[in-house]
Amino acid sequence: MEEHLKAQVKRLQLADRVIMPGRIPHDRIPGVYALMDILVYPRYSTRLTELVTPLKPLEAMAMGKALVASDIGGHRELIQDRHTGLFFPPGDAAALAEALTCLLDNHDLRRQLESQGSIWVRQKHSWAKATAVYSAIYARALGTRVVGDSFEATNV
Repeated sequence: MEEHLKAQVKRLQLADRVIMPGRIPHDRIPGVYALMDILVYPRYSTRLTELVTPLKPLEAMAMGKALVASDIGGHRELIQDRHTGLFFPPGDAAALAEALTCLLDNHDLRRQLESQGSIWVRQKHSWAKATAVYSAIYARALGTRVVGDSFEATNV
């Protein structure tokens, strides 16, 4: 797809507006996100995208960014339409453009999504919350119990 996209950028005379950086090292991602006001996650509905929850929208919310995403199962687990992001039907370019226009024209809505997304991800998807279930499993396997952030020996 890369060659096709580069040809399209050239044909549409967008070379001065489109940057295709390729693979970006993980440690540079926060800096790249900081450059953007809105992040877009346009996935098609497939068995994989309906079942797998992506991490990228969580990263965007954690950085306080507004997001627009296709309305598919994996995104529905993370995004609440018009509360933490905006949905558009998968594969519908016109609806995607409409959602982006909405956020570009409505600064209050964009700020609201940024704030609510950031709060939601910190409350629901912190590393402590994401790994809490594993603490109990490891504690049982080790014959210990979880006390605060550590394990304590028991007579199991």
